[in-house]
Amino acid sequence: MGLKPTRTRYATAAFLMLLAAVTYLDRICISILAPDIARDLHLTKLQMSFVFSAFAIAYAAFELVTAWWGEKIGARRVLARIVLWWSIFTIATATAWNYGSMLAIRFLFGAGEAGAWPNATLAFSRWIPARERGRVQGFFFAAAHLSGGLTPLLVIALMRILSWRQVFATCGAVGFVWAIAWYRWFRDEPRDHPGVNAAEAEMIESERRLVTHNKHQPKLWRALATAPNAWLLCLAYFSNSYGAYFVMTWLPTYLAERRGFRAEQLSFFAGLPLVLSVFGDLSGGVLTDALSRRFGLRLGRGLVSTAGYGLAAAAMFASVYSATPTVAASLIAVAVAASMFTLSASWAACMDIGGAHSAVLSAAMNTTGQIGSVLSPVVVGWLVQHFADWRMPLLIMAGLYLLSAILWTLINPRKPIE
Repeated sequence: MGLKPTRTRYATAAFLMLLAAVTYLDRICISILAPDIARDLHLTKLQMSFVFSAFAIAYAAFELVTAWWGEKIGARRVLARIVLWWSIFTIATATAWNYGSMLAIRFLFGAGEAGAWPNATLAFSRWIPARERGRVQGFFFAAAHLSGGLTPLLVIALMRILSWRQVFATCGAVGFVWAIAWYRWFRDEPRDHPGVNAAEAEMIESERRLVTHNKHQPKLWRALATAPNAWLLCLAYFSNSYGAYFVMTWLPTYLAERRGFRAEQLSFFAGLPLVLSVFGDLSGGVLTDALSRRFGLRLGRGLVSTAGYGLAAAAMFASVYSATPTVAASLIAVAVAASMFTLSASWAACMDIGGAHSAVLSAAMNTTGQIGSVLSPVVVGWLVQHFADWRMPLLIMAGLYLLSAILWTLINPRKPIE
């Protein structure tokens, strides 16, 4: 009777789920605290939008290099550094004294968090067999979105006893615990972990492409730049981050100013898109694995993504013309959750296509998404400040979701980067 594989890979997945939760805790709290920050620092809507975007600009700028660094020295050391850095600058946000200092701190916060998810993908690619990747990615994103959905309730509760500065200090402290525990427990290769037996190591390694660092970096960059699959994957991801960053920045203000929600309703509906996204994450992960096993990777990844983005476009468009505030807010939540339904397929496709360079490809995709994150708050802030119209930003999001649905009909995860 053969040796039964251990399940240490699931502990790795649990560690990375906690990482995802902490990233969203630290990202989301600023959207709830924005009115207090703007009042204390005397910021206009447009200035606040640049504060939001400062994080995304730095995140995009440092994403690829941090992913490459992870491939070179391993996710263990890089993720520990990332979490320590961003925790320090989450706490430092509490010390901002004017517009310039807030911009600088949020930029450095974004620089520190860059590469977190690509390096998590690198860890998944080394630890998770191909048959389980969609589900594991689904749980990873579900943890992030559940954390993001509950953060408004947590922050509003904390604001009853703490100032906005103290809230940032409290949230930032959580990351130190994770970073220390991760560095002590994790190993870059399953075989090097004392909790992994030979059977589990062999099962993992039999279902992954050989993971080695490519010493010929120019060839890697040329391969990425000339691969249609890589470009399509990146462009399709733009709308996901664009819409998500609207939720993380301007949605509470939209619900208050355009739809007339009060504080009690606001805390619920501001978090609803990310709470619903948990179901999108989990169902998308399970479905993409099941369809891939039955129909192959192209249909398994493509059907999930095309359907998700198509529903997101329809729901966002309908929300604009809904006369009922609760229906409009609910439709926005459905649209965002439908876009998140595609995440497992998208990030699993990075492993399918990228192989040994899953981190770099996922970083390229996420960087494109971060360009959307940079533009989203600025475009929304500018349109609302100059035209006093909240409908235009939502219609733009609906159009971007529709474009992503079309692009996914052209992506072929069965064709890896050579």
